[in-house]
Amino acid sequence: MANELIQHKLAVLPDQPGCYLMKDRQDTIIYVGKAKVLKNRVRSYFTGSHDAKTQRLVNEIEDFEYIVTSSDKEALILELNLIKKYDPKYNIMLKDDKSYPYLKITGERHPKLIITRQVKKDKGKYFGPYPNAYSASETKKLLDRLYPLRKCHQMPDRACLYYHMGQCLAPCIKPVEKETYTEMIDAISKFLNGGFREVKQGLVEKMSEAAENLEFERAKEYRDQISHIENVMEKQKMAMNDFTNRDVFGYAVDKGWMCVQVFFVRQGKLIERDVSLFPLYRDPQEEFMTYLGQFYEKSNHVKPNEILLPEGEDAELVKDWLGVRTLVPQRGKKKDLVLLAKKNAEISIKEKFQLLERQEERTIGACQELGEAMNIETPLRIEAFDNSHIQGADAVSAMITFIDGKPSKKDYRKYKTRTGSKPDDYAAMREVIRRRYSRVLKDGLPLPDLIVIDGGKGQMSSAREILEDELGLSIPIAGLAKDDKHQTSQLLYGDPVEVVPLKRTSEAFYLMQRIQDEVHRFVITFHRQLRGKNSIVSALDGLEGVGPKRRQQLLKHFGSVKRIKEADTSQLMEAGMPEKLAESIQRYFAEETLSSE
Repeated sequence: MANELIQHKLAVLPDQPGCYLMKDRQDTIIYVGKAKVLKNRVRSYFTGSHDAKTQRLVNEIEDFEYIVTSSDKEALILELNLIKKYDPKYNIMLKDDKSYPYLKITGERHPKLIITRQVKKDKGKYFGPYPNAYSASETKKLLDRLYPLRKCHQMPDRACLYYHMGQCLAPCIKPVEKETYTEMIDAISKFLNGGFREVKQGLVEKMSEAAENLEFERAKEYRDQISHIENVMEKQKMAMNDFTNRDVFGYAVDKGWMCVQVFFVRQGKLIERDVSLFPLYRDPQEEFMTYLGQFYEKSNHVKPNEILLPEGEDAELVKDWLGVRTLVPQRGKKKDLVLLAKKNAEISIKEKFQLLERQEERTIGACQELGEAMNIETPLRIEAFDNSHIQGADAVSAMITFIDGKPSKKDYRKYKTRTGSKPDDYAAMREVIRRRYSRVLKDGLPLPDLIVIDGGKGQMSSAREILEDELGLSIPIAGLAKDDKHQTSQLLYGDPVEVVPLKRTSEAFYLMQRIQDEVHRFVITFHRQLRGKNSIVSALDGLEGVGPKRRQQLLKHFGSVKRIKEADTSQLMEAGMPEKLAESIQRYFAEETLSSE
Protein backbone atom coordinates (compact mmCIF):
# COMPACT_ATOMS: atom_id res chain seq x y z
CA MET A 1 0.00 0.00 0.00
CA ALA A 2 1.16 3.54 -0.77
CA ASN A 3 1.95 5.79 2.20
CA GLU A 4 -0.25 8.73 3.17
CA LEU A 5 1.86 11.32 1.31
CA ILE A 6 1.65 9.30 -1.91
CA GLN A 7 -2.13 8.80 -1.51
CA HIS A 8 -2.63 12.58 -1.30
CA LYS A 9 -0.47 13.19 -4.38
CA LEU A 10 -2.25 10.49 -6.39
CA ALA A 11 -5.56 12.24 -5.74
CA VAL A 12 -4.45 15.46 -7.43
CA LEU A 13 -2.52 14.09 -10.43
CA PRO A 14 -3.39 15.91 -13.70
CA ASP A 15 -4.71 14.11 -16.79
CA GLN A 16 -1.98 15.63 -19.00
CA PRO A 17 1.25 14.35 -20.55
CA GLY A 18 4.47 14.66 -18.57
CA CYS A 19 7.26 12.93 -16.65
CA TYR A 20 7.30 11.41 -13.17
CA LEU A 21 10.26 10.85 -10.83
CA MET A 22 10.05 8.08 -8.22
CA LYS A 23 12.10 8.51 -4.99
CA ASP A 24 13.23 6.09 -2.27
CA ARG A 25 13.49 6.61 1.48
CA GLN A 26 16.75 8.54 1.09
CA ASP A 27 15.12 10.94 -1.38
CA THR A 28 17.20 9.43 -4.21
CA ILE A 29 15.52 9.31 -7.64
CA ILE A 30 15.33 5.62 -8.55
CA TYR A 31 13.08 5.74 -11.65
CA VAL A 32 12.03 8.27 -14.27
CA GLY A 33 9.13 7.68 -16.63
CA LYS A 34 6.90 9.51 -19.09
CA ALA A 35 3.19 9.25 -19.67
CA LYS A 36 0.57 10.48 -22.09
CA VAL A 37 -1.77 10.79 -19.11
CA LEU A 38 0.10 11.24 -15.82
CA LYS A 39 -2.94 10.43 -13.66
CA ASN A 40 -3.44 6.98 -15.19
CA ARG A 41 0.22 6.00 -15.51
CA VAL A 42 1.42 6.91 -11.99
CA ARG A 43 -1.68 5.48 -10.27
CA SER A 44 -1.12 2.16 -12.02
CA TYR A 45 2.03 1.56 -9.96
CA PHE A 46 0.05 1.61 -6.70
CA THR A 47 -3.01 -0.40 -7.80
CA GLY A 48 -3.44 -3.99 -8.92
CA SER A 49 -0.80 -6.72 -8.95
CA HIS A 50 2.67 -6.58 -10.54
CA ASP A 51 5.44 -8.98 -11.39
CA ALA A 52 8.25 -9.40 -8.83
CA LYS A 53 10.60 -6.81 -10.39
CA THR A 54 7.98 -4.07 -10.66
CA GLN A 55 6.78 -4.83 -7.12
CA ARG A 56 10.35 -4.40 -5.89
CA LEU A 57 10.46 -0.95 -7.50
CA VAL A 58 7.09 -0.03 -5.99
CA ASN A 59 8.20 -1.21 -2.53
CA GLU A 60 11.11 1.24 -2.64
CA ILE A 61 8.98 4.26 -3.62
CA GLU A 62 8.48 6.66 -0.71
CA ASP A 63 7.60 9.77 -2.70
CA PHE A 64 7.30 11.04 -6.28
CA GLU A 65 7.38 14.24 -8.29
CA TYR A 66 5.96 15.03 -11.71
CA ILE A 67 6.48 17.60 -14.45
CA VAL A 68 3.66 18.44 -16.88
CA THR A 69 4.58 18.91 -20.56
CA SER A 70 2.62 20.22 -23.51
CA SER A 71 3.02 17.13 -25.71
CA ASP A 72 4.12 13.50 -25.74
CA LYS A 73 7.22 14.43 -27.76
CA GLU A 74 8.21 17.03 -25.17
CA ALA A 75 7.69 14.45 -22.41
CA LEU A 76 9.95 11.99 -24.23
CA ILE A 77 12.78 14.53 -24.62
CA LEU A 78 12.41 15.62 -20.99
CA GLU A 79 12.48 11.99 -19.82
CA LEU A 80 15.79 11.34 -21.63
CA ASN A 81 17.33 14.48 -20.12
CA LEU A 82 16.18 13.49 -16.61
CA ILE A 83 17.63 9.98 -17.03
CA LYS A 84 20.95 11.51 -18.09
CA LYS A 85 20.90 13.87 -15.11
CA TYR A 86 19.89 11.48 -12.32
CA ASP A 87 21.08 8.09 -13.63
CA PRO A 88 18.21 6.23 -11.85
CA LYS A 89 19.06 2.64 -11.01
CA TYR A 90 15.80 1.15 -12.38
CA ASN A 91 15.95 2.86 -15.79
CA ILE A 92 17.40 1.37 -18.95
CA MET A 93 21.04 2.40 -19.08
CA LEU A 94 22.61 1.60 -22.44
CA LYS A 95 26.31 0.83 -22.20
CA ASP A 96 28.59 3.60 -23.47
CA ASP A 97 31.19 1.00 -24.47
CA LYS A 98 28.82 -0.75 -26.91
CA SER A 99 30.36 0.82 -30.01
CA TYR A 100 31.05 -0.18 -33.59
CA PRO A 101 33.74 0.97 -36.00
CA TYR A 102 32.90 3.68 -38.53
CA LEU A 103 34.82 5.11 -41.46
CA LYS A 104 35.26 8.87 -41.18
CA ILE A 105 36.42 11.50 -43.64
CA THR A 106 37.76 14.29 -41.44
CA GLY A 107 36.63 17.87 -41.97
CA GLU A 108 40.16 19.29 -42.23
CA ARG A 109 41.52 21.45 -45.08
CA HIS A 110 43.41 18.34 -46.23
CA PRO A 111 41.05 15.54 -45.15
CA LYS A 112 42.01 12.00 -44.06
CA LEU A 113 40.10 8.72 -44.14
CA ILE A 114 40.25 7.09 -40.69
CA ILE A 115 38.57 4.35 -38.62
CA THR A 116 36.86 5.55 -35.43
CA ARG A 117 34.47 4.27 -32.78
CA GLN A 118 33.51 7.75 -31.60
CA VAL A 119 30.85 9.58 -33.57
CA LYS A 120 31.01 13.31 -32.87
CA LYS A 121 29.04 16.29 -34.05
CA ASP A 122 31.86 17.75 -36.13
CA LYS A 123 32.54 18.53 -39.77
CA GLY A 124 33.48 14.94 -40.59
CA LYS A 125 31.46 12.51 -42.72
CA TYR A 126 30.75 9.10 -41.14
CA PHE A 127 30.00 5.78 -42.84
CA GLY A 128 28.96 2.57 -41.10
CA PRO A 129 28.68 0.98 -38.67
CA TYR A 130 30.84 -1.96 -39.77
CA PRO A 131 30.43 -5.44 -38.26
CA ASN A 132 33.96 -5.42 -36.81
CA ALA A 133 37.32 -3.67 -37.01
CA TYR A 134 38.60 -6.10 -39.69
CA SER A 135 35.73 -5.26 -42.05
CA ALA A 136 36.27 -1.52 -41.55
CA SER A 137 40.04 -1.91 -42.04
CA GLU A 138 39.64 -3.88 -45.28
CA THR A 139 37.22 -1.30 -46.68
CA LYS A 140 39.65 1.52 -45.74
CA LYS A 141 42.54 -0.28 -47.49
CA LEU A 142 40.41 -0.57 -50.63
CA LEU A 143 39.49 3.14 -50.56
CA ASP A 144 43.12 4.11 -49.90
CA ARG A 145 44.06 2.38 -53.18
CA LEU A 146 41.33 4.15 -55.13
CA TYR A 147 41.26 7.65 -53.61
CA PRO A 148 44.56 9.38 -52.65
CA LEU A 149 43.58 11.32 -49.51
CA ARG A 150 46.44 12.14 -47.13
CA LYS A 151 47.53 9.44 -44.64
CA CYS A 152 49.79 11.30 -42.16
CA HIS A 153 48.55 12.60 -38.80
CA GLN A 154 50.73 15.71 -39.03
CA MET A 155 51.84 17.31 -42.27
CA PRO A 156 55.49 16.34 -42.98
CA ASP A 157 58.02 18.55 -44.79
CA ARG A 158 58.57 16.11 -47.65
CA ALA A 159 56.62 13.56 -49.69
CA CYS A 160 56.27 10.11 -48.16
CA LEU A 161 56.03 6.60 -49.64
CA TYR A 162 52.23 6.89 -50.10
CA TYR A 163 52.80 9.67 -52.66
CA HIS A 164 55.18 7.50 -54.66
CA MET A 165 52.65 4.63 -54.48
CA GLY A 166 49.94 6.91 -55.88
CA GLN A 167 47.89 6.83 -52.63
CA CYS A 168 48.39 10.48 -51.60
CA LEU A 169 48.35 13.82 -53.44
CA ALA A 170 51.24 15.11 -51.25
CA PRO A 171 49.67 18.39 -50.03
CA CYS A 172 52.85 18.72 -47.93
CA ILE A 173 54.89 19.73 -51.00
CA LYS A 174 52.36 21.02 -53.54
CA PRO A 175 49.00 22.80 -53.40
CA VAL A 176 45.78 20.77 -53.71
CA GLU A 177 42.56 22.61 -54.59
CA LYS A 178 39.46 22.23 -52.41
CA GLU A 179 37.49 21.15 -55.49
CA THR A 180 39.80 18.14 -55.87
CA TYR A 181 39.00 17.00 -52.32
CA THR A 182 35.29 17.68 -52.82
CA GLU A 183 35.24 15.43 -55.90
CA MET A 184 37.07 12.64 -54.04
CA ILE A 185 34.80 12.88 -50.99
CA ASP A 186 31.72 12.76 -53.24
CA ALA A 187 33.18 9.72 -55.03
CA ILE A 188 33.91 7.93 -51.71
CA SER A 189 30.39 8.70 -50.46
CA LYS A 190 28.89 7.40 -53.67
CA PHE A 191 31.13 4.31 -53.55
CA LEU A 192 30.11 3.45 -49.96
CA ASN A 193 26.44 4.03 -50.71
CA GLY A 194 26.33 1.42 -53.45
CA GLY A 195 28.26 3.09 -56.29
CA PHE A 196 31.10 0.59 -56.07
CA ARG A 197 29.54 -1.34 -58.97
CA GLU A 198 30.11 1.64 -61.28
CA VAL A 199 33.71 1.91 -60.06
CA LYS A 200 34.18 -1.82 -60.63
CA GLN A 201 32.79 -1.58 -64.19
CA GLY A 202 35.12 1.33 -64.92
CA LEU A 203 38.10 -0.71 -63.71
CA VAL A 204 37.03 -3.66 -65.89
CA GLU A 205 37.06 -1.37 -68.93
CA LYS A 206 40.49 0.05 -67.98
CA MET A 207 41.85 -3.48 -67.47
CA SER A 208 40.69 -4.54 -70.94
CA GLU A 209 42.16 -1.42 -72.51
CA ALA A 210 45.52 -1.96 -70.75
CA ALA A 211 45.61 -5.60 -71.84
CA GLU A 212 44.92 -4.61 -75.46
CA ASN A 213 47.84 -2.14 -75.28
CA LEU A 214 50.04 -4.92 -73.86
CA GLU A 215 50.40 -3.01 -70.56
CA PHE A 216 50.18 -6.19 -68.52
CA GLU A 217 51.52 -4.76 -65.25
CA ARG A 218 48.86 -2.03 -65.26
CA ALA A 219 46.19 -4.56 -66.27
CA LYS A 220 47.24 -6.73 -63.30
CA GLU A 221 46.86 -3.72 -60.94
CA TYR A 222 43.31 -3.13 -62.24
CA ARG A 223 42.53 -6.84 -61.88
CA ASP A 224 43.74 -6.81 -58.25
CA GLN A 225 41.58 -3.77 -57.48
CA ILE A 226 38.52 -5.44 -59.03
CA SER A 227 39.19 -8.57 -56.99
CA HIS A 228 39.52 -6.50 -53.83
CA ILE A 229 36.19 -4.75 -54.47
CA GLU A 230 34.49 -8.12 -54.94
CA ASN A 231 36.02 -9.53 -51.75
CA VAL A 232 35.28 -6.53 -49.55
CA MET A 233 32.04 -5.09 -50.91
CA GLU A 234 30.16 -8.10 -52.28
CA LYS A 235 30.68 -10.75 -49.61
CA GLN A 236 27.29 -10.52 -48.02
CA LYS A 237 23.90 -11.37 -49.37
CA MET A 238 21.77 -8.41 -50.36
CA ALA A 239 18.95 -7.68 -47.96
CA MET A 240 17.24 -5.04 -50.08
CA ASN A 241 17.25 -4.05 -53.73
CA ASP A 242 18.03 -0.39 -53.03
CA PHE A 243 21.04 1.08 -51.19
CA THR A 244 19.26 3.02 -48.44
CA ASN A 245 20.91 2.88 -45.00
CA ARG A 246 18.33 1.59 -42.51
CA ASP A 247 18.02 0.68 -38.84
CA VAL A 248 15.36 -1.99 -38.30
CA PHE A 249 13.86 -2.43 -34.83
CA GLY A 250 11.99 -5.34 -33.31
CA TYR A 251 11.31 -6.29 -29.70
CA ALA A 252 9.84 -9.03 -27.54
CA VAL A 253 8.50 -9.08 -23.98
CA ASP A 254 8.37 -12.03 -21.60
CA LYS A 255 8.01 -12.42 -17.81
CA GLY A 256 8.77 -8.79 -17.02
CA TRP A 257 11.77 -8.50 -19.37
CA MET A 258 12.21 -6.78 -22.70
CA CYS A 259 14.65 -7.59 -25.52
CA VAL A 260 15.23 -5.14 -28.38
CA GLN A 261 17.06 -6.14 -31.56
CA VAL A 262 18.36 -3.60 -34.06
CA PHE A 263 19.45 -4.64 -37.54
CA PHE A 264 21.90 -2.31 -39.30
CA VAL A 265 21.25 -2.40 -43.03
CA ARG A 266 23.98 -0.56 -44.93
CA GLN A 267 24.36 -0.33 -48.71
CA GLY A 268 21.49 -2.79 -48.97
CA LYS A 269 23.21 -5.39 -46.75
CA LEU A 270 22.36 -6.62 -43.27
CA ILE A 271 25.82 -6.12 -41.73
CA GLU A 272 25.33 -6.21 -37.95
CA ARG A 273 22.81 -6.38 -35.13
CA ASP A 274 22.61 -4.88 -31.65
CA VAL A 275 20.93 -6.76 -28.79
CA SER A 276 19.73 -5.17 -25.52
CA LEU A 277 17.97 -7.00 -22.69
CA PHE A 278 16.55 -5.22 -19.63
CA PRO A 279 13.76 -5.41 -17.01
CA LEU A 280 10.40 -3.88 -17.92
CA TYR A 281 8.53 -1.65 -15.43
CA ARG A 282 5.77 -0.13 -17.60
CA ASP A 283 3.98 -0.33 -20.94
CA PRO A 284 6.33 -1.90 -23.57
CA GLN A 285 5.65 0.85 -26.12
CA GLU A 286 6.66 3.58 -23.65
CA GLU A 287 9.79 1.63 -22.66
CA PHE A 288 10.68 1.08 -26.31
CA MET A 289 10.44 4.82 -27.05
CA THR A 290 12.79 5.56 -24.13
CA TYR A 291 15.19 2.91 -25.43
CA LEU A 292 15.06 4.44 -28.92
CA GLY A 293 15.94 7.87 -27.54
CA GLN A 294 18.91 6.56 -25.60
CA PHE A 295 20.03 4.50 -28.58
CA TYR A 296 20.61 7.58 -30.72
CA GLU A 297 21.28 10.23 -28.09
CA LYS A 298 23.46 8.50 -25.49
CA SER A 299 25.13 5.78 -27.53
CA ASN A 300 25.96 8.16 -30.41
CA HIS A 301 24.80 5.85 -33.19
CA VAL A 302 24.79 7.56 -36.55
CA LYS A 303 21.25 8.19 -37.71
CA PRO A 304 20.43 6.29 -40.93
CA ASN A 305 18.35 7.49 -43.86
CA GLU A 306 15.39 5.39 -42.73
CA ILE A 307 14.12 3.74 -39.53
CA LEU A 308 11.73 0.77 -39.58
CA LEU A 309 9.57 0.21 -36.49
CA PRO A 310 7.33 -2.67 -35.40
CA GLU A 311 3.56 -2.48 -35.67
CA GLY A 312 1.79 -0.23 -33.19
CA GLU A 313 4.65 2.27 -32.77
CA ASP A 314 4.27 6.01 -33.39
CA ALA A 315 6.31 6.57 -36.57
CA GLU A 316 5.28 10.24 -36.87
CA LEU A 317 6.54 10.99 -33.35
CA VAL A 318 9.92 9.39 -34.07
CA LYS A 319 10.20 11.12 -37.46
CA ASP A 320 9.39 14.51 -35.93
CA TRP A 321 11.74 13.92 -33.00
CA LEU A 322 14.80 12.42 -34.73
CA GLY A 323 14.40 14.09 -38.10
CA VAL A 324 14.68 10.75 -39.93
CA ARG A 325 12.20 9.12 -42.34
CA THR A 326 10.39 6.56 -40.16
CA LEU A 327 8.01 3.81 -41.28
CA VAL A 328 5.89 1.03 -39.80
CA PRO A 329 5.96 -1.28 -42.86
CA GLN A 330 2.78 -3.20 -43.68
CA ARG A 331 4.06 -5.60 -46.37
CA GLY A 332 7.03 -6.66 -48.46
CA LYS A 333 10.73 -7.00 -47.61
CA LYS A 334 10.69 -4.17 -45.09
CA LYS A 335 7.91 -5.88 -43.14
CA ASP A 336 9.87 -9.15 -43.32
CA LEU A 337 12.95 -7.45 -41.85
CA VAL A 338 10.97 -6.07 -38.89
CA LEU A 339 9.43 -9.50 -38.25
CA LEU A 340 12.91 -11.05 -38.45
CA ALA A 341 14.19 -8.59 -35.84
CA LYS A 342 11.23 -9.45 -33.60
CA LYS A 343 11.78 -13.20 -34.06
CA ASN A 344 15.44 -12.82 -33.08
CA ALA A 345 14.40 -10.82 -30.00
CA GLU A 346 12.02 -13.63 -28.97
CA ILE A 347 14.79 -16.22 -29.34
CA SER A 348 17.28 -14.09 -27.36
CA ILE A 349 14.92 -13.47 -24.47
CA LYS A 350 14.14 -17.19 -24.14
CA GLU A 351 17.81 -18.14 -24.24
CA LYS A 352 18.85 -15.60 -21.64
CA PHE A 353 15.87 -15.70 -19.30
CA GLN A 354 17.05 -18.60 -17.17
CA LEU A 355 20.46 -17.01 -16.70
CA LEU A 356 18.91 -13.65 -15.82
CA GLU A 357 16.56 -15.31 -13.35
CA ARG A 358 19.53 -17.00 -11.69
CA GLN A 359 21.48 -13.72 -11.53
CA GLU A 360 18.44 -12.03 -10.00
CA GLU A 361 18.32 -14.70 -7.27
CA ARG A 362 22.02 -14.22 -6.51
CA THR A 363 21.82 -10.42 -6.29
CA ILE A 364 18.61 -8.65 -5.30
CA GLY A 365 17.02 -11.93 -4.21
CA ALA A 366 19.97 -12.51 -1.86
CA CYS A 367 19.51 -8.98 -0.42
CA GLN A 368 15.84 -9.71 0.28
CA GLU A 369 16.69 -13.02 1.93
CA LEU A 370 19.37 -11.33 4.06
CA GLY A 371 16.97 -8.58 5.18
CA GLU A 372 14.37 -11.17 6.21
CA ALA A 373 16.95 -13.22 8.17
CA MET A 374 18.20 -10.11 10.02
CA ASN A 375 14.68 -8.66 10.40
CA ILE A 376 15.69 -5.36 8.76
CA GLU A 377 14.61 -3.54 5.58
CA THR A 378 16.09 -5.09 2.43
CA PRO A 379 19.75 -3.96 2.41
CA LEU A 380 20.13 -2.87 -1.20
CA ARG A 381 23.21 -0.76 -0.41
CA ILE A 382 25.81 -2.56 1.70
CA GLU A 383 29.15 -1.03 2.71
CA ALA A 384 31.86 -3.35 4.10
CA PHE A 385 35.13 -2.53 5.90
CA ASP A 386 38.41 -4.37 6.57
CA ASN A 387 41.83 -3.45 8.03
CA SER A 388 45.31 -4.64 7.09
CA HIS A 389 48.80 -4.11 8.55
CA ILE A 390 51.99 -6.00 9.42
CA GLN A 391 52.92 -5.60 13.11
CA GLY A 392 51.20 -2.21 13.08
CA ALA A 393 53.25 -0.94 10.08
CA ASP A 394 51.65 0.47 6.90
CA ALA A 395 48.22 0.28 8.52
CA VAL A 396 45.41 0.68 5.99
CA SER A 397 41.65 0.19 5.80
CA ALA A 398 39.32 -0.20 2.86
CA MET A 399 35.62 0.05 2.15
CA ILE A 400 33.71 -1.64 -0.66
CA THR A 401 30.11 -1.08 -1.72
CA PHE A 402 27.60 -3.61 -3.02
CA ILE A 403 24.43 -2.19 -4.60
CA ASP A 404 21.56 -4.59 -5.38
CA GLY A 405 23.86 -7.50 -4.54
CA LYS A 406 26.58 -6.46 -7.03
CA PRO A 407 29.90 -4.65 -6.45
CA SER A 408 29.85 -0.93 -7.26
CA LYS A 409 33.55 -0.29 -7.79
CA LYS A 410 33.19 3.45 -8.32
CA ASP A 411 32.11 3.63 -4.66
CA TYR A 412 35.15 1.76 -3.25
CA ARG A 413 37.39 3.77 -0.89
CA LYS A 414 40.92 3.36 0.55
CA TYR A 415 42.19 4.78 3.85
CA LYS A 416 45.65 5.18 5.39
CA THR A 417 44.86 4.90 9.08
CA ARG A 418 46.74 7.05 11.55
CA THR A 419 45.66 5.47 14.86
CA GLY A 420 45.77 1.77 13.92
CA SER A 421 48.39 -0.47 15.57
CA LYS A 422 48.56 -4.15 16.35
CA PRO A 423 47.50 -3.86 20.02
CA ASP A 424 44.63 -1.51 19.16
CA ASP A 425 43.07 -2.66 15.91
CA TYR A 426 39.74 -1.27 17.12
CA ALA A 427 41.10 2.30 17.01
CA ALA A 428 41.69 1.88 13.27
CA MET A 429 38.07 0.82 12.80
CA ARG A 430 36.78 3.77 14.83
CA GLU A 431 38.92 6.15 12.75
CA VAL A 432 37.79 4.88 9.36
CA ILE A 433 34.09 4.74 10.35
CA ARG A 434 34.35 8.32 11.63
CA ARG A 435 36.07 9.53 8.46
CA ARG A 436 33.67 7.73 6.11
CA TYR A 437 30.37 8.76 7.65
CA SER A 438 31.40 12.29 8.61
CA ARG A 439 32.06 12.77 4.87
CA VAL A 440 28.76 11.10 3.95
CA LEU A 441 26.86 13.50 6.23
CA LYS A 442 28.86 16.53 5.10
CA ASP A 443 28.43 15.85 1.36
CA GLY A 444 24.86 14.51 1.54
CA LEU A 445 25.86 11.11 0.11
CA PRO A 446 23.50 8.11 0.32
CA LEU A 447 23.65 6.17 3.58
CA PRO A 448 24.00 2.39 3.44
CA ASP A 449 21.17 0.07 4.47
CA LEU A 450 23.73 -2.21 6.17
CA ILE A 451 27.35 -1.88 7.32
CA VAL A 452 29.41 -5.08 7.35
CA ILE A 453 32.59 -5.31 9.42
CA ASP A 454 35.15 -8.01 8.67
CA GLY A 455 35.54 -8.93 12.34
CA GLY A 456 33.71 -9.89 15.51
CA LYS A 457 32.05 -8.25 18.52
CA GLY A 458 34.91 -5.85 19.31
CA GLN A 459 35.04 -4.42 15.79
CA MET A 460 31.25 -4.11 15.67
CA SER A 461 31.23 -2.32 19.03
CA SER A 462 33.92 0.12 17.84
CA ALA A 463 31.89 0.97 14.73
CA ARG A 464 28.63 1.33 16.70
CA GLU A 465 30.34 3.67 19.19
CA ILE A 466 31.21 6.16 16.43
CA LEU A 467 27.99 5.82 14.43
CA GLU A 468 25.45 6.05 17.21
CA ASP A 469 27.17 7.97 20.04
CA GLU A 470 29.25 10.41 17.99
CA LEU A 471 27.42 10.85 14.65
CA GLY A 472 23.86 10.05 15.74
CA LEU A 473 23.26 7.54 12.95
CA SER A 474 21.15 4.42 13.25
CA ILE A 475 22.40 1.95 10.63
CA PRO A 476 22.38 -1.85 11.10
CA ILE A 477 25.92 -3.19 11.70
CA ALA A 478 26.86 -6.81 11.06
CA GLY A 479 30.12 -8.67 11.66
CA LEU A 480 31.63 -11.53 9.68
CA ALA A 481 33.46 -14.26 11.56
CA LYS A 482 35.84 -16.77 9.91
CA ASP A 483 36.62 -20.38 10.73
CA ASP A 484 40.04 -22.04 11.16
CA LYS A 485 40.42 -22.26 7.37
CA HIS A 486 39.85 -18.49 7.04
CA GLN A 487 36.48 -19.04 5.35
CA THR A 488 33.28 -17.12 6.11
CA SER A 489 31.52 -19.06 8.88
CA GLN A 490 29.04 -16.79 10.71
CA LEU A 491 27.12 -13.54 10.30
CA LEU A 492 26.85 -11.63 13.60
CA TYR A 493 24.21 -9.00 14.35
CA GLY A 494 22.36 -7.27 17.16
CA ASP A 495 23.05 -5.84 20.60
CA PRO A 496 23.80 -8.13 22.35
CA VAL A 497 25.47 -9.80 19.38
CA GLU A 498 23.90 -13.01 18.10
CA VAL A 499 24.53 -15.33 15.18
CA VAL A 500 22.11 -14.75 12.27
CA PRO A 501 20.60 -18.12 11.27
CA LEU A 502 21.71 -18.31 7.64
CA LYS A 503 21.93 -21.63 5.83
CA ARG A 504 25.39 -22.11 4.35
CA THR A 505 23.76 -23.03 1.03
CA SER A 506 21.54 -19.92 0.92
CA GLU A 507 22.03 -17.07 -1.56
CA ALA A 508 22.26 -14.61 1.36
CA PHE A 509 25.20 -16.56 2.82
CA TYR A 510 26.91 -16.67 -0.59
CA LEU A 511 26.41 -12.88 -0.85
CA MET A 512 28.12 -12.38 2.53
CA GLN A 513 30.93 -14.65 1.38
CA ARG A 514 31.43 -12.61 -1.81
CA ILE A 515 31.44 -9.37 0.18
CA GLN A 516 34.01 -10.67 2.69
CA ASP A 517 36.28 -12.05 -0.04
CA GLU A 518 36.05 -8.81 -2.06
CA VAL A 519 36.78 -6.41 0.82
CA HIS A 520 39.70 -8.61 1.90
CA ARG A 521 41.08 -8.68 -1.66
CA PHE A 522 40.72 -4.91 -2.00
CA VAL A 523 42.44 -4.02 1.30
CA ILE A 524 45.27 -6.53 0.80
CA THR A 525 45.95 -5.19 -2.71
CA PHE A 526 46.09 -1.64 -1.33
CA HIS A 527 48.39 -2.75 1.51
CA ARG A 528 50.81 -4.45 -0.89
CA GLN A 529 50.90 -1.37 -3.12
CA LEU A 530 51.65 0.84 -0.14
CA ARG A 531 54.32 -1.51 1.21
CA GLY A 532 56.01 -1.68 -2.20
CA LYS A 533 55.98 2.12 -2.50
CA ASN A 534 57.30 2.58 1.04
CA SER A 535 60.11 0.07 0.52
CA ILE A 536 61.31 2.09 -2.50
CA VAL A 537 61.08 5.37 -0.59
CA SER A 538 62.86 3.96 2.49
CA ALA A 539 65.78 2.71 0.33
CA LEU A 540 66.36 6.29 -0.85
CA ASP A 541 65.51 8.01 2.44
CA GLY A 542 69.11 8.10 3.71
CA LEU A 543 70.37 10.12 0.76
CA GLU A 544 71.23 13.63 1.91
CA GLY A 545 70.23 16.23 -0.66
CA VAL A 546 67.75 13.92 -2.39
CA GLY A 547 64.21 15.12 -1.73
CA PRO A 548 60.90 13.85 -3.19
CA LYS A 549 61.45 15.51 -6.60
CA ARG A 550 64.97 14.14 -7.07
CA ARG A 551 63.82 10.70 -5.83
CA GLN A 552 61.17 10.72 -8.51
CA GLN A 553 63.71 11.97 -11.09
CA LEU A 554 66.10 9.11 -10.26
CA LEU A 555 63.39 6.46 -10.36
CA LYS A 556 62.06 7.76 -13.65
CA HIS A 557 65.54 7.71 -15.22
CA PHE A 558 66.78 4.35 -13.88
CA GLY A 559 63.48 2.50 -13.43
CA SER A 560 64.42 0.77 -10.14
CA VAL A 561 66.34 1.24 -6.88
CA LYS A 562 68.68 -1.63 -7.89
CA ARG A 563 69.86 0.26 -10.99
CA ILE A 564 70.33 3.47 -8.97
CA LYS A 565 72.57 1.57 -6.55
CA GLU A 566 74.62 0.17 -9.45
CA ALA A 567 75.04 3.54 -11.26
CA ASP A 568 78.40 5.35 -11.33
CA THR A 569 78.88 9.11 -10.95
CA SER A 570 78.63 9.91 -14.67
CA GLN A 571 75.38 7.93 -15.01
CA LEU A 572 73.92 9.73 -11.99
CA MET A 573 74.87 13.07 -13.58
CA GLU A 574 73.10 12.00 -16.77
CA ALA A 575 69.99 11.55 -14.62
CA GLY A 576 70.20 15.25 -13.71
CA MET A 577 72.12 15.08 -10.41
CA PRO A 578 74.79 17.77 -9.74
CA GLU A 579 78.34 16.39 -9.75
CA LYS A 580 78.94 16.61 -5.99
CA LEU A 581 75.55 15.06 -5.20
CA ALA A 582 76.17 12.28 -7.77
CA GLU A 583 79.48 11.49 -6.06
CA SER A 584 77.75 11.51 -2.66
CA ILE A 585 75.00 9.11 -3.86
CA GLN A 586 77.52 6.76 -5.45
CA ARG A 587 79.66 6.78 -2.27
CA TYR A 588 76.59 6.18 -0.02
CA PHE A 589 75.54 3.02 -1.87
CA ALA A 590 79.13 1.77 -2.14
CA GLU A 591 79.51 2.03 1.68
CA GLU A 592 76.11 0.37 2.16
CA THR A 593 77.25 -2.58 0.00
CA LEU A 594 80.53 -2.95 1.96
CA SER A 595 78.75 -2.86 5.34
CA SER A 596 76.34 -5.58 4.26
CA GLU A 597 79.13 -7.97 3.19
